[in-house]
Amino acid sequence: MRNLGPYTYVTLAMEPDSVPRLAVSFHTADLRIRASVLDESRPYLEICSPEADVAISTTGAGHVTDADLSNARQLFGAVARYLADCERLHSEQSAKTAPDAAV
Repeated sequence: MRNLGPYTYVTLAMEPDSVPRLAVSFHTADLRIRASVLDESRPYLEICSPEADVAISTTGAGHVTDADLSNARQLFGAVARYLADCERLHSEQSAKTAPDAAV
């Protein structure tokens, strides 16, 4: 597996008679991640790198809907799985590179 080093990859696909498609892939530890509430009624989540910013907020930037709650729960579950995988792989990789592992 080749390591390209840290990067952010952003693509925009625009084809006739199709909805434009934007993809952002963060492959860097140089991220700023924050969440807050705007105007006391609109939650948002922001993930930023030096190359790209991604913000998530409520439907139509309006009141929180059942669909918004569902999306937030799915996001929370995916982030929890990502954290668990990162912790597991970090532990495994650290064990492989530890001086005692070379025995």
